[in-house]
Amino acid sequence: MLYKSFQNLKLSTLGMGNMRLPKVEGQGEKIDEAKAREIIEYAYDNGVNYFDTAYRYHAGESETFTGKILSQYPRNSFYLATKMPGQMMEYKNGKYNFTGLLAANPSRSPAELFEEQLEKCRVDYFDFYLLHCVCESAWDFYTNEEINVVGFLLEQKKKGRIRHLGFSAHCRVDTLDKFIKWSKSRFPNGCFDFAQIQLNYMDWVLQEAGKKYDIITGHGLPVMVMEPCRGGRLASLPPEAESLLKKARPYDSIPSWAFRFLQSLPNVQVVLSGMSTMEQIKENIAVFSKNDPVTPDERELLDEAIKPLLNLVPCTACRYCCEVCPQNLDIPKLISMYNEAKQKDPFALMVLNFTFGAMKKEELPSSCIGCGACAKQCPQEIDIPGIMQKFTELMEKK
Repeated sequence: MLYKSFQNLKLSTLGMGNMRLPKVEGQGEKIDEAKAREIIEYAYDNGVNYFDTAYRYHAGESETFTGKILSQYPRNSFYLATKMPGQMMEYKNGKYNFTGLLAANPSRSPAELFEEQLEKCRVDYFDFYLLHCVCESAWDFYTNEEINVVGFLLEQKKKGRIRHLGFSAHCRVDTLDKFIKWSKSRFPNGCFDFAQIQLNYMDWVLQEAGKKYDIITGHGLPVMVMEPCRGGRLASLPPEAESLLKKARPYDSIPSWAFRFLQSLPNVQVVLSGMSTMEQIKENIAVFSKNDPVTPDERELLDEAIKPLLNLVPCTACRYCCEVCPQNLDIPKLISMYNEAKQKDPFALMVLNFTFGAMKKEELPSSCIGCGACAKQCPQEIDIPGIMQKFTELMEKK
């Protein structure tokens, strides 16, 4: 396993993301504990020492499960990261409330929530703690002077209950720069030790991730990476793209190109991968067991390979949109189907027609009422109601 220095620590360059643990079929977000345990234990036994979870992952069960598995190991042998779900919290009239998927949960102040997370994770401190999903809609909560979330977390850091404070971001380039500058003006001695962004060779241009990487680097913060394979999209490319990459490196897997791309970026500290099968964890550990960054020529080859993908709707299946949809639509699934339909492949359209035929009326894109709640929550800034309308029209023509 490759390691990089972070202050006085040695962090594995491959981190275990616990948002996409294997699930029990037909039971929503319920974790398949036997399979998930095997994956986490294999990761630990093979050198992974950075484990990332969050309050909302797996309907709130990821923290509990991750903490249970890691508790069998010496506390100083792993680094645990979790997050404050400010993107799903609001403060009005002196009261805190959850929104979205957490709306039914009892209200929590940041202090109460933090104590709950420590208990769920079975730890006395977090090695890494993040503001979750800094974005335009979460700006007011995270920068609210009255509740002072960052100030509270800095107090926990002084007490040793947080070792390193950072944030994850799904926002536009200007908002990212503005937020870091706000933090430096509000806390002149500095408050953040790292930043986590969605970064991969497709989003380098599509979501201006290259500019975000440069901004974070320019501010002197290490970069933690999420969505290195774009929710699996870069693990399986169109045939012509795969052919290009296989010709260059016949024995390499397609996902390995995404990881090797990130190895070529010197300020990338940890690459988080949401591994849901033993095959994935074994393959990824093998890739991160040697330093083999893409060459400049291979970088150009990746640019060529993704050209057919750049017209796709950039959904990463984070499911934030589903949390606020009054129609309970499986929006990531529908967008994925829409991307398939846009390819105009006869076989794919035939399969989609079979899928449509098996779906209930209320599950179809035509059930979208165009309220726009989903679009406000989307980290990718997708016009989801517009896509649902286009999808409906596209399938009605077939």
